[in-house]
Amino acid sequence: MVANKKNRKRSGGPGRRPSDRENVPVEAERPGLASRVAAARLLAAVIDKATALDALTDQEHGHPQFLALDQRDRALVRAILVTALRYRGTITALIEKRLQRPLPANARTLDHILHVAAAQMLFLDVPDSAAVDLAVSHANSDPRSRRFASLVNAVLRELGRRKERALPAALAQSTDAPGWFVERLREAYGAARADAILAIHRLEPPMDFTVKSDPQGWAEKFGGIVLENGSVRVGRLPAPVAELPGYAEGEWWVQDMAATLPAAMLGNVKGKRVLDLCAAPGGKTAQLTAAGAIVTAVDLSASRLKRLAANFERLKLKAEIVEANALSYAPDMPFDAVLLDAPCSSTGTVRRHPDVPWTKTPADIAKLADLQRRMLDHAVRLIKTGGVLVFANCSLDPLEGEQLVESFLADNPEFAIDPVNSAAVPGSADFVAERGWLRTTPEALRVEPEALSGCDGFFAARLVRHG
Repeated sequence: MVANKKNRKRSGGPGRRPSDRENVPVEAERPGLASRVAAARLLAAVIDKATALDALTDQEHGHPQFLALDQRDRALVRAILVTALRYRGTITALIEKRLQRPLPANARTLDHILHVAAAQMLFLDVPDSAAVDLAVSHANSDPRSRRFASLVNAVLRELGRRKERALPAALAQSTDAPGWFVERLREAYGAARADAILAIHRLEPPMDFTVKSDPQGWAEKFGGIVLENGSVRVGRLPAPVAELPGYAEGEWWVQDMAATLPAAMLGNVKGKRVLDLCAAPGGKTAQLTAAGAIVTAVDLSASRLKRLAANFERLKLKAEIVEANALSYAPDMPFDAVLLDAPCSSTGTVRRHPDVPWTKTPADIAKLADLQRRMLDHAVRLIKTGGVLVFANCSLDPLEGEQLVESFLADNPEFAIDPVNSAAVPGSADFVAERGWLRTTPEALRVEPEALSGCDGFFAARLVRHG
């Protein structure tokens, strides 16, 4: 893989004047190439710079190269990225097996080109020939990868020829997650349960809706099912969310089944003053408001609160919206109840956000756990004596859940766990731990049909203040 003199000269150096061809934007060179170039660029941002995929593909504030595409190509890029991340371990193993020696350490663009093409060939309905040809064109269009264009062609064509037998074997041998993530899962849940979690992370998740009324009616309209907690669950959507019946009328909002349980743990909130800390984008705020609570929604992010306000306008719900830091928010009077859904590593949402294991580290988890503890220490000052606080997050890591709450209780003897009453919180029966708190994991919820099984990973503990 060492370039010859001719190739080195064409690759250029300082002061070289680019040819007319190199001044032509890649978008003009070949149909479909721009979307693949964007996919590789965004994959690099996720893997090499630990940038969240949702931020890169936001429809209003995403990466400029993503926003330059039309809606169809944006959807394709998103599908490629989700797939490439969801099966990153498998794709890496299959590519490496077809290389005579490892790629150079500085050939990061080349690596991303190969992953983008392999994701299409192995898991998406893109013909091998199209994926290979576009990858070769991409390599030729990039000065850093041009000398490897023939390598790209050879590796991918060999992958296409052998994939029917090679793919099942690679899937069986890979966890499709970085080693640190696998290790922590196995330490927390044991090998068998951790492997079940990793397996379901590979599958496209269903979508849950919280509806204001008539869950069965909405399930029939969407071709879905009603879960025990009242959520309507749908597999593949018949249309984009904003085009579905009831969206414009504010009859429902998207919210994973597991995410509904922490708010439900507050019990009957009708007429009570409830503080929702770290509230945006507002699913739990909507739950509480729809249940009759007088809600104050606090969040530090102005842009996220803007989205919450837009959601509430669509849903025809009202809440007091406050831009403030949850570590220092000081209301005039304490609340009857507080919900703290704290910012976390989001490792419970990997099925929906496969970039999480590749953009987080154990150091991030420790740092977030420290932040959560400080938020909890402040939040408990904001409830009345006899009031209730639910601490929750969507992390699978005990450092952000079970261990954090045990540490808090040891330091604050005036607080105690108020065990979850599964009869009062529909859908929670299978998730209540011995200590009385709630722990959902992605593989645990089993429903029929099997394709609609699973949920986000959540931890939630209900704390009461005595005397």
